[in-house]
Amino acid sequence: MKLTANSFSIPPYLALNAGCKFRSQVLVRSLSGGDPEALASESYRVDGLPSVGERSRVRYLKDVENGQLSHEVGGKKRREDVLEKLEVLWDDGYGTQSSKDFSKLAKDIMKPDGGPPRWFCPIPCGIPLKDSPVLLYLPGLDGLGLGLILHEKALGKVFEVRSLHIPVQDRTPLEDLVQFVEETVRLEHASSPEKPIYLIGDSFGGCLALAVAARNPTIDLVIILVNPATSFEKSQLPTLLFLLEALPDVLYGALNLIFSSAIRGLGDILPKDALMWRLKLLQSAAAYANSHLQVITAEVLVLASYKDKLLPSKDEALRLARSLKNCEICFLNGNKHRPLLESGDNLLTIIKGASKYRRTSYHDSVKDYVPPSMSEYRRESDGHWLYHLATSPVMLSTLEDGKIVTGLAGIPSDGPVLFVSNHMLFGLDLFILFLQFLKEKRITLRGLGHPENLKADHQSVIPDISIILRVFGMLPVTAINLFKLFSSKSYVLLYPGGAREALHRKGEVHKLFWPEEQEFVRMAAKFGATIIPFGSVGEDDVSEMIMDYNDMMEIPALNNSLQEFNKKAVRLRQGKEGEVGNQQLHLPLVMPKVPGRFYYLFGKPIKTKGLEVLNDKEISQALYLQIKCEVEKNIAYLMKKREEDPYRGFMKRVAFQAKTRTPYDQVPTFEP
Repeated sequence: MKLTANSFSIPPYLALNAGCKFRSQVLVRSLSGGDPEALASESYRVDGLPSVGERSRVRYLKDVENGQLSHEVGGKKRREDVLEKLEVLWDDGYGTQSSKDFSKLAKDIMKPDGGPPRWFCPIPCGIPLKDSPVLLYLPGLDGLGLGLILHEKALGKVFEVRSLHIPVQDRTPLEDLVQFVEETVRLEHASSPEKPIYLIGDSFGGCLALAVAARNPTIDLVIILVNPATSFEKSQLPTLLFLLEALPDVLYGALNLIFSSAIRGLGDILPKDALMWRLKLLQSAAAYANSHLQVITAEVLVLASYKDKLLPSKDEALRLARSLKNCEICFLNGNKHRPLLESGDNLLTIIKGASKYRRTSYHDSVKDYVPPSMSEYRRESDGHWLYHLATSPVMLSTLEDGKIVTGLAGIPSDGPVLFVSNHMLFGLDLFILFLQFLKEKRITLRGLGHPENLKADHQSVIPDISIILRVFGMLPVTAINLFKLFSSKSYVLLYPGGAREALHRKGEVHKLFWPEEQEFVRMAAKFGATIIPFGSVGEDDVSEMIMDYNDMMEIPALNNSLQEFNKKAVRLRQGKEGEVGNQQLHLPLVMPKVPGRFYYLFGKPIKTKGLEVLNDKEISQALYLQIKCEVEKNIAYLMKKREEDPYRGFMKRVAFQAKTRTPYDQVPTFEP
């Protein structure tokens, strides 16, 4: 099969990178409609593509040579060097590119090339994980397709990324653009019907994504809207369009200065006629998307800037959450309309933290988990340096022979491993554990937490803490999740005392509130997991409780609000007797103290493999009580030994660190 094509030059950035995964055939389709074609097995070179007015085609491109596109077609060729998994603290490249790189590339790509709208795979994306889903990026009004430049390397590890490029001089109408994206979505779905297809709609691209979703309710789509322009009529843009139509061309530059904060440099990319066309296109796209919200069944995540200067994005996000069937919101700090070009928010981190990353028809919190990257680790470690300095954690572990040593040398190298401990107030100890295990052992602790910490709040808004907890491995505490984690040989963190222990009352510091009967021993034994009981102390060194649950219940207004909240909250262990069933959620009022120090002691590993636990309830109950007793012994040991720590006091540690430049987690302590 031969192609006739008009010649046009293509900037190297717009070519698909050689690391993109290939289907068994090259797919060809037309903006004007018609069925997709599959080219016959044949290698050839194409110098250009037809203009939009003729037949434009999208191909899976194999290579770039001298700015021209080289294609290999046919056969069942696929890459064999795809990644099977990502290692802990993998390099996601976040921060290696910036908005300056965007501006530099934009100058080249904005030049007219005579070509139609087309897909390209950014070269930094590289080779994705095996069975990664496709991600299609739909740009804002500029149409360049460079909006993911800060995120390309990270996204390229877990997605097959393709970005839509709409040339500056292109005048493709809305219907054809929607059809263009829609045909690609349908082709991908036909090729891999078991996988979701991701559409990231940035501003105008958000309207385009919603339009495609409305027309394809049976295809599994995950829509991520970034300050979607569905609020066009409520913004400054209609006024801008009116003025563009009314004023002569010579005043375009002045108008650009007046609206500089609103149009965000679009005047530097788009000439007057192009900007007018795009604004009219946006107006139509917003109207279409808004009129079809009720039929959209796709999974939607809205990323909205709190103080977007171009669009009322915060209010629009709340409106979309009310209007769409399956929509959640993540609010972003700042006033930027294009937050993806700012260095504050890693898009992949948000996708992971919102539990939106999946490779099949449903999200599996174990199989679909992407471990923390180095940039995510550094952001949390550096961003909370004062907290880590204040608590200066001491980690002790126990070797097989019972010897206690400083550090985590006693932690087994192979999973599955179950860590069982007491809960500090508010779970103050969690992130210290997560980060220390990542740093010293390159291990991700998969914490099992209360579902309330991991769900969206009022009007489906996902809180920041939920995103951070999920990124660092936490998932809801359920029997099936524990089963999955053991099956994958994970390192699991469990607090049997749950919310009752984490939200304890006055005088209950370091006290255990565990169920009478074991809940995890037999499951651990089924998989031959190693159980490590450990104790943690120190909350009494950094805080003092002023008002607990009992105090709050004596205040009528707080009493009523707490009862209402707990009626709606997820309740665990309902029907259990005693304190373990009294897990009333609340926020105790505490006062910070001059910081002391946190201490952790990981006890001697208990191997369950070969133990007669599964079929003998008495043995399993005895082992459960032994584990509880070991945790209490570890707590008692730490409370006694910390009195011998010459650097327990905050000021002494600060003075020592200033003199020796010792990291906060390596300040000396007592001899074990």
